[in-house]
Amino acid sequence: MSPILLLGAVLQIICAVHAIRTGRPMYWLFLLLIGSYIAVVIYVVAEVLPDMRNSAGARRIVRNARDTLDPERRSRDASARLELADTADNRRRLAEERLERGDFAAAEAQYKGALQGLYRTDPHLMLGLARAQFGQGHAREARDTLDALIAANPDFRSSEGHLLYARALEAMGDIPAALHEYEALAPEYPGEEGRARHAQLLQRDGQYDKAQEIFADILRRSRLAPAYYQRDQREWIDLAKRESRG
Repeated sequence: MSPILLLGAVLQIICAVHAIRTGRPMYWLFLLLIGSYIAVVIYVVAEVLPDMRNSAGARRIVRNARDTLDPERRSRDASARLELADTADNRRRLAEERLERGDFAAAEAQYKGALQGLYRTDPHLMLGLARAQFGQGHAREARDTLDALIAANPDFRSSEGHLLYARALEAMGDIPAALHEYEALAPEYPGEEGRARHAQLLQRDGQYDKAQEIFADILRRSRLAPAYYQRDQREWIDLAKRESRG
C-alpha cells in the first residue's frame, strides 16, 4: 500500500473511532469508509472543529500555544487594561499574571495597590498577597496576611489558603502548629499535595510510621483514581512512591 493510501486509511480509522466514541450519527461511518480524504476533511470541518471551539480543553491548548509563541502577550494585555482603568479587578489580573510568571515582588505591589477602599479586606486579593509574600520567602508576612484575612472574613474558606497557612508555619519552624494545620487540611484538600506535605513533615519530625501510612494511602487512592486525576497529581504520587517503604 502506498504511503498516501496508508495515511488516508489511518485518518479514516481515527475519525471513525471519534464518531463512535462521541455518539455521532452512524451515516458518518459509512461516509468515512467510502470517502477517504474528502470524507475526513468534511468530518473534521463539520464535527470536530465546532467541538474544539466549545471545548475548554481545546481552548486551553490554543491559549497555551499562543502563550508559547508570545509569552508576554497576557502580561501586555493585563498592563494595557490597568492603564486604561486603574481598578481593583485590573490590578488583580496583572497581579495574577505576575504571580504565575514568578515575579512575586511585582505581584505583591499590585495586590497591595488593589487592597484599597471597598476592597481593603477582599479575601481573594488578600490570599493573592499572601501567595506573593510566601513566594519571596516571607513566611511570617504571609502568615500574618492570612490571619488578617480570616479575621476580616471569618466565613471565607479556601483549601489553597489553608495549605499556604500550613506551609508558612512550617517555613517559620513552628512544626507542631504546621502538623496540626496539615492534619486538619489533608482530608478535605482536593488533591494529594496536602497529604504529601503532611507526610513529609511527619518524617522530618521523626514520626515515620504515621508518614508511611499517609504515603501508602496516597498510593492506594491513586490506583483507584481516574487517569486524569493521576496525571494532575503525578508530582505527589511520584513523591509517595519514592518515600514509601512498602
